[in-house]
Amino acid sequence: MDTPKPPEGMRADLANIGKSVVIKGELSGSEDLYLDGQVDGSIELAGNRLTIGPNGRVKANVSARSAVVQGRLEGNVRATDRVDLKHSAIVLGDIATQRISIEEGAYFKGGVDIQREAPKPQPVQPKQEGKVEAKPASAVGTSATSSSPTSAGAVTPVTREPGKL
Repeated sequence: MDTPKPPEGMRADLANIGKSVVIKGELSGSEDLYLDGQVDGSIELAGNRLTIGPNGRVKANVSARSAVVQGRLEGNVRATDRVDLKHSAIVLGDIATQRISIEEGAYFKGGVDIQREAPKPQPVQPKQEGKVEAKPASAVGTSATSSSPTSAGAVTPVTREPGKL
């Protein structure tokens, strides 16, 4: 029997660990990972996707952009985007993520911490309170040779009270 193919829609830079592979220790990488084997230790895929296939057996804390679990996972999961527990999933541990989906039939024992999306930086805008408008004191076209403050081109500050036009 062949190893199940990774789901369509995954990126081309995908590492595949078959069901006969056993890893003990730290597993890290900078590409998506389809894991159908066994891992004891830790998995660090910051910015990438981890898929634990139906034959996957993981005893590790997991950190990834997103995680899809079809097999067994014992450990905590921290995903910056989302976690999907498929109907065949068995998860024992806490999950921290922005979004989660748990299909009917999945087994999950642990806590869920829904993280808020990091606020996007917004440009700083000046306060609108105490706004001062400048208007000419006399009609345009008058002589600018006069030295009085009401001559053409002089401005008189006008303040408005909040709520009044």
